[in-house]
Amino acid sequence: MATRIEIDHRGTDRGRAALRHPEKAHRPDNPIQRKPAWIRVKAPTHPVYHETRTLMREQKLVTVCEEAACPNIGECWSQRHATMMIMGDICTRACSFCNVATGLPRALDPDEPRRVGEAVAKLGLRHVVVTSVDRDDLADGGAEHFARTIRAIRAAAPGTTVEVLTPDFLRKDGALEVVVEARPDVFNHNLETVPRLYPTIRPGARYYHSLRLLDRVKQLDPSIFTKSGLMVGLGETRTEVLQVMDDLRSAEVDFLTIGQYLQPTVKHAAVDRFVTPEEFEDYARLARAKGFLLVSATPLTRSSYHADRDFAALRAAREAKLAAVAAA
Repeated sequence: MATRIEIDHRGTDRGRAALRHPEKAHRPDNPIQRKPAWIRVKAPTHPVYHETRTLMREQKLVTVCEEAACPNIGECWSQRHATMMIMGDICTRACSFCNVATGLPRALDPDEPRRVGEAVAKLGLRHVVVTSVDRDDLADGGAEHFARTIRAIRAAAPGTTVEVLTPDFLRKDGALEVVVEARPDVFNHNLETVPRLYPTIRPGARYYHSLRLLDRVKQLDPSIFTKSGLMVGLGETRTEVLQVMDDLRSAEVDFLTIGQYLQPTVKHAAVDRFVTPEEFEDYARLARAKGFLLVSATPLTRSSYHADRDFAALRAAREAKLAAVAAA
């Protein structure tokens, strides 16, 4: 039987967690609950995992897989799938669910887009996801850096489809248009949770601004697929999740992901409960009935998990829908 481990990605000690998240140091500890059997993953031992890790180091690139302590890193990196995180590894926001370090970011690296493009080409990716930290310190929120990265990937790996997972560009007029003009194949922006929980879980963001952002992408370029994700297990109700689904469909979002929130350290928001696989199946069924082209809802679902496979399914679903409309 294969050896299995629980990955909870908590800090090695409280001092380290406090250093990585200084804004959370004063908070009382939230004990980390033992995970149920359905949230167990294999240890990352595959040789390709180490090859991917080496390439990321050689190219001096940051990945959200590591920074956000993703439980799927072993599986994804063993298939050469890595989600690039541009604009550094320090975020200007302090979301209570996120393991990315908080503080004052460094200046942008103008050579980073080229290195991302080269890494994508070397990995031979059919599809790549590019995300970033929030950069509220930049006049455009990093929009032009996203656009340059998209163009660099197109130049280095013309056959690769590109998905971006962007910040909300709050109070950054014109930033969204810059990213859309670079024409990513998928534009992803996660709502993360239900509106009632924003003040405690995503305090620097605004639910309806994020919703309008996704709606605006479709207005600017209807050919771009839009995508958004939710975490569950933070204290939301089923009714609230269904309302978020309706809100996303009103913005014509194509693809919805839903996954279990996992607490990174004792200083982060506590897990309210572990949602069962059966509940995830129910959410997926309801979301499909509401009209999403594609839905991924499992305990270990994350925004970029199986993104290459999902993009192929997303494109096929759109083609089938258009064919059905034409035949009607």
